[in-house]
Amino acid sequence: MDKIDLRKELKHLYQASAKAVVQVEVPPLRYLMVDGEGDPNTSQAYAQAVEALFSVSYTAKFMVNKGSQALDYSVMPLEGLWWADDMAVFAANDKAKWKWTMILQPDFVANDIVDAALAEVRRKKNLPGIDRLRLENFSEGLCAQILHIGPFCEEGPTIERLHAFIDTRTSRIGKHHEIYLSDIRRADPKNWKTIIRQPMK
Repeated sequence: MDKIDLRKELKHLYQASAKAVVQVEVPPLRYLMVDGEGDPNTSQAYAQAVEALFSVSYTAKFMVNKGSQALDYSVMPLEGLWWADDMAVFAANDKAKWKWTMILQPDFVANDIVDAALAEVRRKKNLPGIDRLRLENFSEGLCAQILHIGPFCEEGPTIERLHAFIDTRTSRIGKHHEIYLSDIRRADPKNWKTIIRQPMK
């Protein structure tokens, strides 16, 4: 059985360069999402959300693998949309007031599979964050993105490069978007890879 890897199929969206900011067109995609607020480093709600997102995503994967479709695929990496009601606190790195929400779901994972996975995880694990999950289509359209290599606390200069690229051409819209390509539990922080994306007009 061949394994489907959406990171390769959507290479232009999930294999960014650290050398240069590039412009990409992001089509409407389907995500498992959960909204919350608070510092991701200390928020219990954030940890619960991440656990629920991965639990449901892996349960759906195994259901598709063992079901009539008999497809094997890689669960996509965690992604985050970040914003604040007052963007000044976002710029000031006041993470306690940050809002966040996701994991991409392949088109062949039908809604009823996701519903069944939600029900299964709720029955088996009863995770605190499970009832906040939802499946939603999300469209970003025209964006700029770049790869940041290193710990999250050192993203500032990379984000400035991204914003400068946009600001010399047009203007920024939408929410700050990060895609976490590394397993931060195992990888050295200096090697963490994060795609930073920003929608633009």
